[in-house]
Amino acid sequence: MNSSPLPNGRLLPDSQSWNSSGSDEDLDGEPVPGPHGGVLEFSGVLSKWTNYIHGWQDRWVVLKNNTLSYYKSQDEREYGCRGSLCLSKAVITPHEFDECRLDISVNDSVWYLRAQDPEHRNQWIDSIELHRAESGYGSESSLRRHGSMLSLTSATSGYSATSTSSFKKGNSLREKLAEMETFRDILCRQVDTLQKYFDGCADAVHRDELQRDKIVEDDEDDFPTTRSEGEFLHNNNGSKEKLFQCLSHKGINGIDFKGEAITFKATTAGILATLSHCIDLMVKREDSWQKRLDKEMEKRRRVEEAYKSALSELKKKSHFGGPDYEEGPNSLINEDEFFDAVEAALDRQDKIEEQSQCEKSRIHRSNSVPSGDAYSTVGSHRFAEKVEEMVQNHMTYSLQDVGGDANWQLVVEEGEMKVYRREVEENGIVLDPLKATHSVKGVTGHEVCHYFWDTEVRNDWETTVENFNIVETLSDNAVIIYQTHKRVWPASQRDVLYLSAIRKILANNENDPDTWLVCNFSVDHENAQPNNRCVRAKINIAMICQTLVSPPEGDKEISRDNILCKITYVANVNPGGWAPASVLRAVAKREYPKFLKRFTSYVQEKTAGKSILF
Repeated sequence: MNSSPLPNGRLLPDSQSWNSSGSDEDLDGEPVPGPHGGVLEFSGVLSKWTNYIHGWQDRWVVLKNNTLSYYKSQDEREYGCRGSLCLSKAVITPHEFDECRLDISVNDSVWYLRAQDPEHRNQWIDSIELHRAESGYGSESSLRRHGSMLSLTSATSGYSATSTSSFKKGNSLREKLAEMETFRDILCRQVDTLQKYFDGCADAVHRDELQRDKIVEDDEDDFPTTRSEGEFLHNNNGSKEKLFQCLSHKGINGIDFKGEAITFKATTAGILATLSHCIDLMVKREDSWQKRLDKEMEKRRRVEEAYKSALSELKKKSHFGGPDYEEGPNSLINEDEFFDAVEAALDRQDKIEEQSQCEKSRIHRSNSVPSGDAYSTVGSHRFAEKVEEMVQNHMTYSLQDVGGDANWQLVVEEGEMKVYRREVEENGIVLDPLKATHSVKGVTGHEVCHYFWDTEVRNDWETTVENFNIVETLSDNAVIIYQTHKRVWPASQRDVLYLSAIRKILANNENDPDTWLVCNFSVDHENAQPNNRCVRAKINIAMICQTLVSPPEGDKEISRDNILCKITYVANVNPGGWAPASVLRAVAKREYPKFLKRFTSYVQEKTAGKSILF
């Protein structure tokens, strides 16, 4: 037969060709080419996370030839890049909460990048995906470009569009069996049609033989002359009648049309039956394969889960300094890990400070100390009223007893030192007021407050400050200071801008001692605006000291053995940020007693052997 069956029962002539490569997939668009046939280079400034010390830094980033490279600046491109990533197997992840950030990871290497705005980030992501698609990764277009085995074999698949599509969609063999049954019905209908045709041909030949014999017997003389080629015969009416090609009786009787048709039908039915049997076997095999596949998929699932877990732990250890593990509302580090990291960092700082104190020799400074009268004046600067208000509040409330309804809790007691705390939270931020009382022998209140206030000796005893500078000197006893504290990872770095004033409060009763006070409280100043690098903390701190003198024996002069300084230290600190409350309280409980002991020991060391400064 010169035709092929289609699913709808129609026939496709052999003269029509089947286009095996003309599928829709081959017509999909390609990435937009550049001037030389490749994807255009894309470059610009992105902020890159360097480490927990330096944080985000601007870098010149270049995307070219499926490679992402970065330079310190655009001017330094000629010196070579500082790092690069091949994007073939890279995973690009837009951050869930930060609309400007994208993370690019290849195995255990991760680049944390931030664009200037979400639109700029989307441009980078689109450009990266375009490069990946052009290089043959991360896109289906690379596969479409090279054609498909299914499209190549479609010409020999019985011209069945559903045949190839079923493989693409992953349909089962049962659906292919149903498709085969459809073709079988079509073929059977065609065989029945051919059988009728063959039966008709056989009957026509038989009738023609009978008629011809009759004509020869009745009117042998009138029988028309047969053409040489035996193609046409004349009847009695003189018309032509097309008959089968004249065959000998032997030739006609040698072709059994009905038998041939029956044989053809039986053969095709046998072929189809065999195919059905093969498909049945394949279906049975498919069930067995499916069970094995399910087992293998379950094994793979377990292995993938174990791999993801191991990879997560590895990334956690490898990139523990990444921005996702820093202090914040969406930090990946839990409170216990946060506390352990902070405590470890504080221990390291303590060891470094101990080594530094042992190695360096202290420089003896002969500072000119203003007289007590100078410290007694308030001054005429613009913050004078605020300073007076803060001093009076501390004298009124900070010296009150910790008993009563104040809800003070004793958290640390070491000898003469006691530290109390009131737990206060506001919007999830710990605002616990702290109060510490301490008694130190051999020093006066004036000396303690002087060393606490004097910025010339600040770095001698203060171990938590990274750097500080005087923003403005208001008077001889009041300055505005900006200082940044050393970062304790994973907590964010803190800075503070505060006014520091020292005052001498004269006693109302001659039997009572004078009081020395240093108060530090946060203010605003145009020369020290908040920045993104640090979290601005708010403070209200007071160091209140009174000197108690015991009379010496006989006519001896008062020595340092006869003096005792009673210290009251109060601190109200709003740390800002999102550090866990339990961590803040644990750190405060640990650090405040250490600070008081360290500072008072420093004052005793600095005043030993010197004349007493009342």
